[in-house]
Amino acid sequence: MSAVADSAGPKPGHRGRLRISHASIKRGALWLLTASSWVALIEPSPYEIAFLLVLLVFAVTGIRFSQRLLPLAFLLLVFNIGGLFSLIPWMSDPDAVRFMAVSLYLMITAVVIAAILAEDTLGRLETLRKGYLFAAWCAGIAGILGYFNIAGLGDSFTLYGRASGTFKDSNVLGPFLVLPIVFGIQRILNGQSGLVRGLLSISIPLLALFLTFSRGAWGNLAASVLIMVALSFLVAPDAARRARIVALTLITLMLAVVALLVALSFEDIRAVFETRASFDQSYDQGVTGRFGSQLRSIPLLLDEPNGFGPLRFRWLFNQQDPHNVYVNAFASYGWLGGFSWLALMAATSYVGWRLAFRRAPTQQHAIAIWAVLFIHILQGLQIDTDHWRHFYLMLGLVWGLTAAVSPVRIAKAKAS
Repeated sequence: MSAVADSAGPKPGHRGRLRISHASIKRGALWLLTASSWVALIEPSPYEIAFLLVLLVFAVTGIRFSQRLLPLAFLLLVFNIGGLFSLIPWMSDPDAVRFMAVSLYLMITAVVIAAILAEDTLGRLETLRKGYLFAAWCAGIAGILGYFNIAGLGDSFTLYGRASGTFKDSNVLGPFLVLPIVFGIQRILNGQSGLVRGLLSISIPLLALFLTFSRGAWGNLAASVLIMVALSFLVAPDAARRARIVALTLITLMLAVVALLVALSFEDIRAVFETRASFDQSYDQGVTGRFGSQLRSIPLLLDEPNGFGPLRFRWLFNQQDPHNVYVNAFASYGWLGGFSWLALMAATSYVGWRLAFRRAPTQQHAIAIWAVLFIHILQGLQIDTDHWRHFYLMLGLVWGLTAAVSPVRIAKAKAS
């Protein structure tokens, strides 16, 4: 790939002229991609527009598709082909057509993001991380302003009394904020950020996640942090690093407990917390509740190789969505799509766990991303994640890391 080296000196006749390298342009486009992901209330969202810009920039300057990405591309393609077959009887339904269009678009984003990491991997990961943190702050501020009804924004940025910010659902805003928080905690444990500075960097996203009162998001964060800490401890190079991880983890945990107690000292917050913290929710109970509808759908799906059709589950089960991405895969994408999704999650789990233990300059990024994505895969048992943009972002990042060209391999290739 051709690029102007950042360290190259000025050439005759070019003194004083602003020169921007291809690498800088690419990183700028990637920063804009994740930085724009905080707005999800409108469609197409700024993220979609930024992705088109990324696609254009990399198409012009060069992008490499590795054979290691074939499982990702193939399984996502088969998954969507199943959805297209399932769509055929419902082509007159604009919502169903739009649903499949979004699925196809998200497939493309995952594959392209994976391919982008083939070169300048560490630099591009850092750029994406910084853009994501910016987005988390913007979405978090909107959620906090809405929850406390500052400047009358309660109607715009809350849903059922819970912070939703610039997302359509509190249960999506919460999981969206998990990755930058995990990255922030990891940087504290690894000494890349001081304790105070690190906690300040995640303070707004953390408060906003709490105010979503999403049980799934709370559990997602707790489990993701637990896995990240465990993996960081296991791969630490020496006893001193492991001791640091343990000590800072305990300090961070104590500070989190103190912050929670302070938040619960406010009566309004405590009342919502007590309601949401209960596992005994009315919409989950009975044969017509969330889990009852999922169980009743399974015998029907066994007789429907083509599924019910995109978004048709709600027409059969009391206007409820499946709230289970695996049930939804079979219901909206048919058997072909359902089994492809299961295969993709299994293959991703295999490469994700291998990445977490592979010694490389990008290992810490891989640990943080995989810890969050793995819990998202499990969280699919209680919510539909197949149209979450940040899920496909992490999916692309994990597969992209498996195909990344290491500096050692580049040096060997040049020497041969």
